[in-house]
Amino acid sequence: MNSDAAPALPKNVVVVLFDSLNRHLLGAYGSKEFATPNLDRFAARSTRFTNHLTGSLPCMPARHDLLCGAIDFLWRPWGSIEIWEDAITYDLRRSGVVTQLVTDHPHLFEAGGENYHVDFSAWDYVRGHEDDPWKTRLDPSWFGAPALPAQPAAIDRNYTKSRTYFKEESDFPGPRTMQAAASWLRDNAHEHDRFFLFVDEFDPHEPFDTPEPWASLYDDDWDGPKVIWPPYTAANGPNVPDERTGRQIRANYGAKLTMIDHWFGRMLEQLDEQQLWDETAVIVLTDHGHYLGERGGIWGKPGVPIYAEMGHIPLMVAWPGATPKENNTLTTTVDIHATLCEVFSVKPAHRTHGHSLVGTVTGKGTSSRDSALTGIWGREVVYVDNDLKYVRAPLEDNRPLSMFSNRWSTMPIHAYPQIRLPRPDHRAYLDTMPGSSVPVIRQPFEKDDPVPFWAMMGSFHGDHLFDRVNDPDESHNVASDALVSQAKEALREALRKIEAPEEQLTRLGLS
Repeated sequence: MNSDAAPALPKNVVVVLFDSLNRHLLGAYGSKEFATPNLDRFAARSTRFTNHLTGSLPCMPARHDLLCGAIDFLWRPWGSIEIWEDAITYDLRRSGVVTQLVTDHPHLFEAGGENYHVDFSAWDYVRGHEDDPWKTRLDPSWFGAPALPAQPAAIDRNYTKSRTYFKEESDFPGPRTMQAAASWLRDNAHEHDRFFLFVDEFDPHEPFDTPEPWASLYDDDWDGPKVIWPPYTAANGPNVPDERTGRQIRANYGAKLTMIDHWFGRMLEQLDEQQLWDETAVIVLTDHGHYLGERGGIWGKPGVPIYAEMGHIPLMVAWPGATPKENNTLTTTVDIHATLCEVFSVKPAHRTHGHSLVGTVTGKGTSSRDSALTGIWGREVVYVDNDLKYVRAPLEDNRPLSMFSNRWSTMPIHAYPQIRLPRPDHRAYLDTMPGSSVPVIRQPFEKDDPVPFWAMMGSFHGDHLFDRVNDPDESHNVASDALVSQAKEALREALRKIEAPEEQLTRLGLS
């Protein structure tokens, strides 16, 4: 037997996508602030990527990167699968691979998230997380729920009603999702020739609500209702909490992180009991991080530069026959899609942007990526390579902008029903996406036009440039005329390489 032979491609793949999983707070990446024993245990058998970055942001754009393999934040803010593309599950279904979705992510079942689930062989939606419109009234049989009383949200939230239906810890959406995924592995893993299990777990996303014993785990002397809804604000914003409240919010994030880590252990137990490790690759990752008071008081996902806390994210891959190790290869979310395509020998018909990680994980090759782009539609665009990170804000007017979509949907905000996506108007025209001949509506936005939600936050101004080698924490903006000139050219080339809309270069001052 040739000892240098690469491990064979796995039969099956499990992807576990946690939402808002902060890399810098995981034990596997050196943190001691919160306990994550099961994620640490998983990391010990994995390739632990240390240079993994976000792509399209936030929640649904990141899922588009993963399931469709195409960066979309340069063309639209938030949306479903378009008619010129397919999720990988479409190609897997045609290839005879059984696909299962288990999720409590409410955006997947709203306008703007529709169609991601339709090509799975089966899907299991666990109800009640965040603003899921699940219940119309409080549970009259159990007021208060098993959790401690929580500070009311500043706006009306569906979760206020939903949480009264959680009678015990196993009723909370995160635990139910992990248990459903574990049960699927127990009952189905050996009943199919090949399978792809996608566990889209919304925890530890807010609300940071847990029952005991988790609720008091990291802040047992807090006196008052739990603060489970973090503000979204820059460090100098109007909603920055006082120091004591900030510690309570951060502790509640940690409690939810440790609770969902505990229930993730149920999945690991089934992978053990069903003896699946020898034929199944397991990929654990997130869509983005979440600011918890870092950098002078940034909270949530506000209009600030995409710092490391948000954009430098965890990726761990357990691969049959591969030796656990740390790997510093530059990777981003679309690379997971490319990896799945190679494992299952499928080729999408639409244009994609990923680089497979199979060779990197097995040690018999490397990803060919030398740079990555990340950002939010209508806001900053970020270029990253192994040496530098360049954050380019739009010019002051942030115009011209255009949105490409044939489904014309965006994230619904249940508490603010008056906020809607501006409809196409007489200025809209038909265009095509790069690599496609399918007509698409292209709607321009000019100065003073209302814009889709995530661009409404506005943006910072000026350039931010970080030395990734000597300043991995991004503490010092080293932008100078000479360095910015070089970085601008690198960003311009990266945008042109993927045929980004010309107005993106114009509004960034790069044309």
